[in-house]
Amino acid sequence: MKFRFISEKLVPHEAGAFSVVDCCRVLGVSHSGYYRWRRSPVSARDAREAELVEEIRAIHERSRRVYGSPRVCDALVREGRRINRKTVAKAMRKAGIRAKTARKFRVATTDSRHAHPTAPNLVGRDFSSEGPNRLWLTDITYVATGEGFLYVAGVMDAWSRSIVGWSMSDSLDASVALDALGMALSRRGSPSGFGGELVHHSDRGVQYACGAYRELLARHGIAASMSRVGDCYDNAMKESFWATLKKELVHDASFATLDAARSAIFEWIEVFYQRERSHSALGYLSPEAFEAAGRRN
Repeated sequence: MKFRFISEKLVPHEAGAFSVVDCCRVLGVSHSGYYRWRRSPVSARDAREAELVEEIRAIHERSRRVYGSPRVCDALVREGRRINRKTVAKAMRKAGIRAKTARKFRVATTDSRHAHPTAPNLVGRDFSSEGPNRLWLTDITYVATGEGFLYVAGVMDAWSRSIVGWSMSDSLDASVALDALGMALSRRGSPSGFGGELVHHSDRGVQYACGAYRELLARHGIAASMSRVGDCYDNAMKESFWATLKKELVHDASFATLDAARSAIFEWIEVFYQRERSHSALGYLSPEAFEAAGRRN
């Protein structure tokens, strides 16, 4: 047990011993928990439970308090713990450690009442993908700030759930969607070099149906696919990403300015979601780690 190891091995009362704070930081437990353990004459079983809770709490905090028991359990196993999900869930309930929960929200960014041509639904709610750059999912959401709405457009690779392109604007015109697609093309390269057809799936909003957007897709040989009118399940994987963003960042925040929201969303997408946040559908890897593993294989 980590607390006992610190007490017996690392901080004996002699010159040159490590400090309690340093030991706890290295081992991923809190020094306050260590001192509570030292003060309380608890049984060996209670001590083990207390140490487990401290480890769970440390993982939960590192995840920005968004992980539930499955992801916490996976993190513990990766750290060398032999433990099952039921034990972790019980310890979290007892300690009152909970993942953030989603709130229902309405996306009011789709205007399908236009005269532009629309594309057929080539996806049919099948978001499976055999490799990178086979299926890109796109959508726009909004975030409220003290200066008005910030609109966020994103392009997701369905294979890895990676956000390959994104853009933010205080305007809901086509430029926010075009900029997100432009970033995706810049990062991934020309679809002609992918070795297979790339399908671009979106709703029927004017931003995706307008001439400039259709021309950009055609220029790069990308097949357009569109959801049916008013059916969010036709783009469920991308809608799920927005729900995660809202749950894990937006609902707990209050953005006074558009720039404050931009900064927070940029950090959440590029630092946390892409590189740190584990995804159950990816074997509890982050999108970046999943893609790296795919390249090695």
